[in-house]
Amino acid sequence: MTFSTKGDAQAWLATQSAAVTEHRWRPDPVEQTQETLATYAPQWLAMRDLKPHTRSEYRRNMKSFTVHPIGSVPLPSITRRSVREWYASLDPSKPTARAHRYALLSTILTTAVEDELITVNPARLRGAGRAKATVAIRPATVDELQRIADAMPARYRAMVHVAAWCALRFGELTELRREDVDLAQGVIRVRRAVGWVKDGSGIAVPVVGTPKSVAGIRDVTIPPHIIPILHEHLTLHTGAGRRALVFPNSQGEHMHHGSLYKVFKPARAAAGRPDLRWHDLRHTGATLAAQAGATTKELMDRLGHTTAGVAMRYQHVADGRSAEIAQRLSQLALGHQPSRGDRPQPVRDEPTES
Repeated sequence: MTFSTKGDAQAWLATQSAAVTEHRWRPDPVEQTQETLATYAPQWLAMRDLKPHTRSEYRRNMKSFTVHPIGSVPLPSITRRSVREWYASLDPSKPTARAHRYALLSTILTTAVEDELITVNPARLRGAGRAKATVAIRPATVDELQRIADAMPARYRAMVHVAAWCALRFGELTELRREDVDLAQGVIRVRRAVGWVKDGSGIAVPVVGTPKSVAGIRDVTIPPHIIPILHEHLTLHTGAGRRALVFPNSQGEHMHHGSLYKVFKPARAAAGRPDLRWHDLRHTGATLAAQAGATTKELMDRLGHTTAGVAMRYQHVADGRSAEIAQRLSQLALGHQPSRGDRPQPVRDEPTES
């Protein structure tokens, strides 16, 4: 910016200073681009180094705003009001998906600010990027786990036990190879995971990569009571080669989530838990580990989490645990140090929702 005279410059400076003092100052607008969110978002995605599954998920979430009216206006014309209207159009019965889509939009618009296409990010809805749980997850009990496993076809029974007692993610579980399971050492070595993405024809295909995070690469100690179950499974249902999938589908290939549910749904119903999702088996395993005395750090290591907050979500309280903890606190107050034999064992009654 240049001025004809010193007086003009001083007058402009005085005006700007007054605006700052009176909280009226705003930065000068950048050159108005005509690029829209619908054209900018795919460019943003193309510049990111993402795993195939994550890229596919982002592409799916982007459709919520690229096909919405908000996607067809120039980026500088997107206002906080238009963001609120778009957010209100999302299905409130799906809070997690809603939060993920908002967070993605906000991230893309932050990059647009960095690219000097807009001056400020209009996606500033407080709390919109955090999902509020609408339904509490109720872990399975030990008895329910056994009933579910018993109701599964023989080739999938061990899968239930490993999913729960070793708390593996579905993608980690279905990419396990014979060489990853060391029964002599009692360890499962998690090194890879499989995700499913749609190819150019819209057909879901398996893509093998690293686990969800760096912490996901880990060794998980197998509870001794399921080692015989795993041994029998490896003998009867796993191929002989060291690279053979431990839990393949009936064709010996990676199992798709949808295929598993064809046998899991009847099994969970037979166990009286039609509400239980497959991922809840992992939640159950983490809860049982917490009841067995695992610290938050130990849970993080076992689950492959990088933050304590995520691991702590799995530390649900089972039926009777609150009273049990209160009783132990009183014992401490009275000078009675509970012995290891007093440590609470996994609760077999149904846990309360929390």
